[in-house]
Amino acid sequence: MGYQRFDEFSTQYDEWFMNNENLFKTELRLVADTLKDSGRILSIGCGSAFFEKSLRDEYGIQIIKGIEPSTAMAEIARKRGFEVEIGTGEEADYGKGLYDTVLFNGCPCYMNDLGLALRKAYTALVPGGRVVVIDVPKESSFGTMYNLAMTLGTWDHPLLNDTKPQDEYPIDLVKEAKWRTTADKTAVIKENGFVNIRYRQTLTTLPHYAHLVVEDPSDGYDRGSYVAIIAQKPE
Repeated sequence: MGYQRFDEFSTQYDEWFMNNENLFKTELRLVADTLKDSGRILSIGCGSAFFEKSLRDEYGIQIIKGIEPSTAMAEIARKRGFEVEIGTGEEADYGKGLYDTVLFNGCPCYMNDLGLALRKAYTALVPGGRVVVIDVPKESSFGTMYNLAMTLGTWDHPLLNDTKPQDEYPIDLVKEAKWRTTADKTAVIKENGFVNIRYRQTLTTLPHYAHLVVEDPSDGYDRGSYVAIIAQKPE
């Protein structure tokens, strides 16, 4: 996976979320909702810690540590006051029994081996700890549109006129992603020993209108373009 792309787009990544404030707030509400009473949290693929800083400042949720493959993104995260280790979700050492929650927010689609990362998360969790896997499902409205843009190689195509988001996610980052269905991710989570699986979703508005509203999360996975899978390590 081309993590160097995130070095190139480290500043633009934050700017994109700032330019899409309602979409960011919608996603942030989902992440915060899943992290209530989460104890010690490890964030995999924390990027520039844009979400982590907002979780801390707006919700009082503290991320103990982050792991991030992009050196440029990690440097921004460190300037925001977070401890960050350079490494991919598949290669890094998460430790053993150190955390109550391991968060994968928006990064599963950039992992080649999600199962390996989940096995590391399982080891890093205390008994009864939780893994939170959040991403854009392949079958969702945004997922379908991202795959179409990836296939076309551009957002500037007649098929996407009057249907694409107001401010598109950078096409170079779209091309790097491997979008998985919720069913695919659930299967991998189960295969790696997690139980008590539940789902929360948001971003249910059509992509072309998503910038107009801020949504609260709801149960399930059948309508959202941002879906959280929460599962537990057996006690």
